[in-house]
Amino acid sequence: MKTSLTYGAGMALAGALLVFVLYFLGFHSDVERLPVGQKIQMIGGTVILAGGLIFGIRARRAETPPEEPFGYGRALGAGTLIALFSSLFGAIFSYIYSAFINPAFPELMVRSEVAKLEAQNLAPEAIEGAEKFIRMMSSPAASMVFGFIIGFVMSFIAALIVAAFIRRPASDVPPPIATA
Repeated sequence: MKTSLTYGAGMALAGALLVFVLYFLGFHSDVERLPVGQKIQMIGGTVILAGGLIFGIRARRAETPPEEPFGYGRALGAGTLIALFSSLFGAIFSYIYSAFINPAFPELMVRSEVAKLEAQNLAPEAIEGAEKFIRMMSSPAASMVFGFIIGFVMSFIAALIVAAFIRRPASDVPPPIATA
């Protein structure tokens, strides 16, 4: 549990540092630059996710005695706990960031999404209805809840894949020593 907590917190911290870099470089303060910042965050987040799961599951496997099996189930369990902690800490950071550090960010998200809808030449009534929904989903509390859910689901899917490669196959486990 301690290893999963450590790697989950580390992943959330790395994600927070990436957000701060984007914030200080101005990608979170300008509607025109936000899409580029979102792409950078998506790519960086994927690297953080994969690296955190790989190193975290490997660390958990190294803690398991060699005579004990560390199959797919145990690897997936370790990855799931890492995903849970990472998503929880990431959601808390998301709330703090959009509520206190950069309170203009939710409005920037709304303006960016509305601009995308306007570029599609949608009817003003459709844009207005969508804007209400986007505002509701962009609030700090809603982004925290949905960030946790989406973050956990995506991390769990990644853990399903990573666990298949990090497990210790049964053939690598030495047979138990028989005692008479």
